[in-house]
Amino acid sequence: MMRLITIASFVLALAFTLFTACNNTHTDQAHEQVAEGTQYICPMNCEKGKTYSQPGTCPVCRMDLEPVKAEVQANKAEYFTAMQSKPAQLEAGKSAMLSFTPKIRGNESAAVPLDLVHEKKMHLILVNDDLSWFDHLHPAYTASGSYDIQVLEAGKPYTNGSGLNETRLEAGGTYWAFADFKPTGGLNQVNKMEVQVAGTPTKAVAYTQPKMSATVDGYTATITLGQDGLSTGSHQHLQLSIKQAGKAVDPATFENYLGEKAHLMLIEVQSKTFIHTHLMVEGGKLQAETTFEKPGTYRVWLQFQTGGKVHTADFVLVVTEGHGDHDGHEHDGHQH
Repeated sequence: MMRLITIASFVLALAFTLFTACNNTHTDQAHEQVAEGTQYICPMNCEKGKTYSQPGTCPVCRMDLEPVKAEVQANKAEYFTAMQSKPAQLEAGKSAMLSFTPKIRGNESAAVPLDLVHEKKMHLILVNDDLSWFDHLHPAYTASGSYDIQVLEAGKPYTNGSGLNETRLEAGGTYWAFADFKPTGGLNQVNKMEVQVAGTPTKAVAYTQPKMSATVDGYTATITLGQDGLSTGSHQHLQLSIKQAGKAVDPATFENYLGEKAHLMLIEVQSKTFIHTHLMVEGGKLQAETTFEKPGTYRVWLQFQTGGKVHTADFVLVVTEGHGDHDGHEHDGHQH
């Protein structure tokens, strides 16, 4: 009997100890979450280093704000991307190599290690000047510290399919490259670079009217907006529905592509302002909320994957000048 009492006492003591420890853990975590002076920031750095004193969601990409880590707060480095091409003058339809090297201004010789973001260390968005051509690439890391893209000659097939580390530049003219990466211990960066390609350009396309529906690989994607359309200065909601052979498709059935069910990228035609917003699957549709800094005409690309194939649907949205911010946030300029 005494043995049973001893065992019962031990069990009760252990349970009390675990309960106390658990409570202390939750108390510590709660204390960390509301520690005085804690600043919060978008993990994608949409607003170029802007922080908030309270948790919430990013007004641009809608990701949850995260506490600013000590090493990030102490990191005052200015990052940029050095671009080189071989040969120095790119020519339409000719093979070449494009190299992108993250650097620190004022300490250019320092190595810049990168974190994985959406399963890759660097994302490269490449578009031509009128935004009629788009490529989403993932440069390959080299021992020299650069991230490289192989430009294939006209007609040469991709080694492992498109959307990896190979592209084609089959027309001359101005292109724009957006290098998207996160330095270890730093904030997410999006660096915009101009790329000149010698040769005959294609006839420029002028985007003046909205394009709300697109069909690609048998899928039809449609964007639905509120009755007031899109404007600057406040949260804007976009809903995307997908159909195949006239029947609704639940995007929850899509394969994961770069860690998400879909990605939505927007670039303004004149300013080349770049936005990458995150999509949520709700009610059998893709839902997106973002904030537009600039009015204008935006080219939009939706990417999702089924059967191992990435599909890219393109749209045109017109954003008008709004009348201020209705959520209490002040927004700085952003490129992401």
